[in-house]
Amino acid sequence: MVPLICLDPGHGTPPAIGRQTEPIGPGSKTRKIKDGGGAPGEAEIALAIALRARALLRGDGLRVAMTRTGPTYTGGNIDRARFCNTRGAALMIRIHADGSADPSRHGMQMLYPALRRGWTDDIYAASRRAAVIVQRSTVGATGATNLGLTPRSDLTGFNWADVPAILLETGFVSNTRERRLLQSAAYQVKIARGIAAGATAFVGR
Repeated sequence: MVPLICLDPGHGTPPAIGRQTEPIGPGSKTRKIKDGGGAPGEAEIALAIALRARALLRGDGLRVAMTRTGPTYTGGNIDRARFCNTRGAALMIRIHADGSADPSRHGMQMLYPALRRGWTDDIYAASRRAAVIVQRSTVGATGATNLGLTPRSDLTGFNWADVPAILLETGFVSNTRERRLLQSAAYQVKIARGIAAGATAFVGR
């Protein structure tokens, strides 16, 4: 069976839905909003990169599914994880952009699930390996500052995932120069090439 890569362009959820809450992990009493909306322009950037990555991954002979292919998404992060789970994805790649109160902050960061028994212990090792490979690949393709890997225990989309999952923060839209890059087709293609090369390497194609 040809491996399937599940691309999850972040945000795009209408505020009325985004304000609803959901359990942060299976059986948890802790709840989080479904979508805080992201940084200004982030949803559009994430989708553009994901669509470019889909074309490249398909060109590499992989199957691809996307949680959204248009500007809006009507579910929460549990729905996003389940979308990838039910398709038996070899890897779920969540695509985002960062924002900061400090406009000088820039660079690319990779998030992966922190180890928690019963939630992420089944995907932890593979997710971390994917994080290393895809981060190296995207930083290499773009020349972006490497902000490294960060384990996260508070992300619903990780805690409900039953397939390896990573989240790429492609850059800071709060940084004027980086925002301009992230909105440019040429830079989006570079990021997409990094994602595709990393995912292909991870699944051993």
